[in-house]
Amino acid sequence: MFFSTQPISWSSIAYYARQILPLVLKHKVVQLNKTDTRLANNGLPLEIQKLRCRVNFNALRFTSQIEELGRKFVKILREKGPFLVLHLRYEMDMLAFLGCTHGCNSEEEEEITRMRYAYPWWKEKIINSEMKRKEGLCPLTPEETALVLKALGIDRNVQIYIAAGEIYGGERRMAPLAKEFPNLVRKETLLRSDLKFFQNHSSQMAALDYLVALESDIFVPTYDGNMAKVIEGHRRFLGFKKTILLDRKLLVKLIDQYHDGLLSLDEFSDTVKEVHSNRMGNPKKRVVMPDRPKEEDYFYSNPHECLQLLDEPWRRT
Repeated sequence: MFFSTQPISWSSIAYYARQILPLVLKHKVVQLNKTDTRLANNGLPLEIQKLRCRVNFNALRFTSQIEELGRKFVKILREKGPFLVLHLRYEMDMLAFLGCTHGCNSEEEEEITRMRYAYPWWKEKIINSEMKRKEGLCPLTPEETALVLKALGIDRNVQIYIAAGEIYGGERRMAPLAKEFPNLVRKETLLRSDLKFFQNHSSQMAALDYLVALESDIFVPTYDGNMAKVIEGHRRFLGFKKTILLDRKLLVKLIDQYHDGLLSLDEFSDTVKEVHSNRMGNPKKRVVMPDRPKEEDYFYSNPHECLQLLDEPWRRT
């Protein structure tokens, strides 16, 4: 038996001191049944911000079994050379939740829509997919991703580890990406037998992807969900490791112009490289929007208070 409560999002330290601490003192054990974005991104004491980093990036650990298997994956990949982790968020549930159907046939669009209506806690039901895509609010498709990686100058022979669940459309949708980058690998193909204890647990499978993503030479998320944001911040914490943060709103515009014949491949590639030259996980300050915390930079994607700038002498944080 324990007391359970849901903290208010984007709360200050004062809220926890006045509202949550008395509950802890009274009940001894309190379950916080929501933990994402429950503390403000900004406006907190520096020592609190540094503590958040120490907790999230130093203290928290996955189980020993998950960490051991993650190290195995990294060892196998590293023995074959550099590798890129592609966080390809093109799973059916993600597409249904977001209402993104670009590139799907009519049957797939109907299937995705049915799934969205099947979950009553997904509040948004009527969604204009193309409008959402043009606003940059949809994950890139495998076809779009292949074109963007090629435009960025990614070596076609590099190992690309697909960090994702089952890709919607399967091999058919993955074919353009596999054609441009033949060395695609997944955890299921690296150590299938070792995954038997984890396969029915999506969070544990995601944890394995997280560990591999931390160690990759390049990390590319095709959608900025919670996991991608935390990996981005963790890689910054580890020394600003290369993370290509795709500007999806601009990219879909450029992709459409290229497909319409308004841009040559060279023009498309030059523009993509220029736009992303400063979107590689470089040191920068978070964007702060006091009245719109949902729209400002997430603390864990760029915990700049904790980060050692590369041109500064090392100091403990």
